[in-house]
Amino acid sequence: MCHDAPSRRAFLARLAPVLPAALAGCGWRGSESMQPMFDRVIAFNNRLGAGLQTTVNASAPANQVIKGRLPSYYISRSMPVLADPASWRLEVGGLVRTPTTFTLDMLAALPHIDYTVTHHCVEGWTAVAPWRGVPFATIAALVEPLPAARFVRFDSFDSGYYNGWDLASAMHPQTILADGHQGQPLTAAHGAPVRLYAPIKLGYKLTKYLTQVTFTDRKPGGYWEDRGYPWFAGL
Repeated sequence: MCHDAPSRRAFLARLAPVLPAALAGCGWRGSESMQPMFDRVIAFNNRLGAGLQTTVNASAPANQVIKGRLPSYYISRSMPVLADPASWRLEVGGLVRTPTTFTLDMLAALPHIDYTVTHHCVEGWTAVAPWRGVPFATIAALVEPLPAARFVRFDSFDSGYYNGWDLASAMHPQTILADGHQGQPLTAAHGAPVRLYAPIKLGYKLTKYLTQVTFTDRKPGGYWEDRGYPWFAGL
């Protein structure tokens, strides 16, 4: 089911309790008066991230030296490019309390994080590059997954390419919806306008050209996973 994008006022009202937690993750602590709000968001994320402790200590180390080059990859006959990027929408729903349709402006208004990490491909090559995006946990806090949600499915406009993740991996602090790469807005070669990114997974798990996120109680497959590739693909 498609849900209309909320009004600016409604979206900002829902963003308010998420913003302090996201800023805290970047080192901002705020005033004592905001502590109850912090506590509520932290409690929510703790419930949501059942099993997260198994991956939270496995964060990929940050790198300082950029090296190598990420080749473009897609399964369509030609590179997927939106004729009208402003028309792009991200449908987030499934087992959630508040299904939401995100626009690019809405994602741009959310707190972002930056890191430079080593990207690993199943074919054996690596590259070190900077990424920028919205923590997936921030999106989750806005849509409020139900307790039954254990997995997340990510779909794209690249000829139906998709992936399934366990919820704990999706909630990892380094899992982001990336809209920036190499200090610039994400390009079509790397999955514009928005792609899934995390250095804790092999490259084929990082769905590009993202259009839909679905919280579910059933383990989704994946484009390559359905062809015999490992499902978890963690590093």
